[in-house]
Amino acid sequence: MQFDHNYWMNQALLLAKSVKSEVPVGAIIVCNNQIISQAVNKMEELNDPTAHAEMLVIKDAAKKINNWRLDSTILYVTLEPCSMCAGAIINSRVKKLVFGAYDLSCGACGSVINIFNEFGKEKNIHVIGGICEEESSRLLKDFFSKQRIKA
Repeated sequence: MQFDHNYWMNQALLLAKSVKSEVPVGAIIVCNNQIISQAVNKMEELNDPTAHAEMLVIKDAAKKINNWRLDSTILYVTLEPCSMCAGAIINSRVKKLVFGAYDLSCGACGSVINIFNEFGKEKNIHVIGGICEEESSRLLKDFFSKQRIKA
């Protein structure tokens, strides 16, 4: 059975919803209709500004398949990647990137800049945004409104 983008994005959303003390972003990498890697943001937990869900899921997938080239995979992430993550996605040769919410403050897939148009053309990575956008956005808005109340 072949699953669609909504199915896989919902899997990433389930991951994001499990996050308690981090910005709730979930990422999965799918290969041959199976999840081979999954991750959430861990910047606070690891005290690492590079520990975005996308960076962690790429590292884990490359380790699992014993190859840094992820050219037969699809990366699903609940928030539009930043420039750091977009660069890692391009370098890892992911075949397709699918994201949920647009990031109007630092999105690098067209919201603020488009790293893929500037530097990823030769890698031919297909980018699809706005899958389960409303639910992804709501999850982030709820998190940040709770953070403001705490402050």
